[in-house]
Amino acid sequence: MISEITFFISVFTALFSIINPVSGVMAFISMTSNMKEEDKNYVAKRSAVIACIMAILFIIFGNYILIFFSITVDSLRVAGGILLFLVGMDMLFARTSRESITSEELSDAVHRENISIFPMAMPMLTGPGAITTIILYVTKGIEDYNINMETVKLIEVAAVLLIFLITFLIFRYSDYFRKVVGMTGMLVMTRLMGLFLGAIAVGFITDGIWNIYLLKLTG
Repeated sequence: MISEITFFISVFTALFSIINPVSGVMAFISMTSNMKEEDKNYVAKRSAVIACIMAILFIIFGNYILIFFSITVDSLRVAGGILLFLVGMDMLFARTSRESITSEELSDAVHRENISIFPMAMPMLTGPGAITTIILYVTKGIEDYNINMETVKLIEVAAVLLIFLITFLIFRYSDYFRKVVGMTGMLVMTRLMGLFLGAIAVGFITDGIWNIYLLKLTG
């Protein structure tokens, strides 16, 4: 039971850092500034639900995708770790993450009628970084925490549901959240999450390189 709780905290922290609804709320406020209150609420709910469904699908089928494309977990650890490290650096320096959305896409999104799917749900919330983290933590839960695959996936689903519930609430009460936390508070929180994400990324990279080295050595 302790392993399951520890794994839940680990996967929740990692996914919350990469999904980063605190940073996303500023983009949400910008893109919904001309909407009525009920329209804002609709976009907040729909984007959170769609992103959550996409994340859960990758929890369930992520391993099969790796098998289909003949990608090893360790190769994904290295490539995904580099990607997550770059995202963490963007967060540390308070830049718009190039992994989730470019400034051109963000500018274009303001003129879209329906922003809940693109760019809010994908790629801002469930982007390549989040997908990579989701897939890698399935293996991490099995190898590092000695939990069976079914339980690992259930724990990840629980973490994802909680994260997107929090995301919906932050978006739903975005104006109030901005007033309470303030721009300075959001920047501080984003930088802290960027630091956590960078540390997680380094762990992925070193594990991947070490395992590849051992495989070459024994092979």
